[in-house]
Amino acid sequence: MKFFLDENFPKTAEVWLVARGHTVLDLRGTEHKGADDETIFGMVQDNQCVFLTTDRDFFHTIPHLHPDHHGIVVITLRQPDRQSILNKLSWFLDQFGTESLTGKVFLLRDRAYAVYATGD
Repeated sequence: MKFFLDENFPKTAEVWLVARGHTVLDLRGTEHKGADDETIFGMVQDNQCVFLTTDRDFFHTIPHLHPDHHGIVVITLRQPDRQSILNKLSWFLDQFGTESLTGKVFLLRDRAYAVYATGD
């Protein structure tokens, strides 16, 4: 799978994902650092990536404005730290990693998750 990390997503996720055979793009360290959500999401789509973020706007707003996307995973935990986010990401990939994420937005919380499929 090909992932794009939001600036708020732990950088350690890149190493973790690459070690598991995935491709990862990250805008940190580029001229696009600090770009607005629309610009970032445009970059994600141009690169045909699944977007990983902790920003709830990408669950509530952006996918409704851009229903044709390659998948969004939003992880929102009560006490987020690198390890808890990686644990939730690992759980997610175990559950959904073999299915197409195109047009789906996942909101992963501590003990629950929601899935919104654009076009439903």
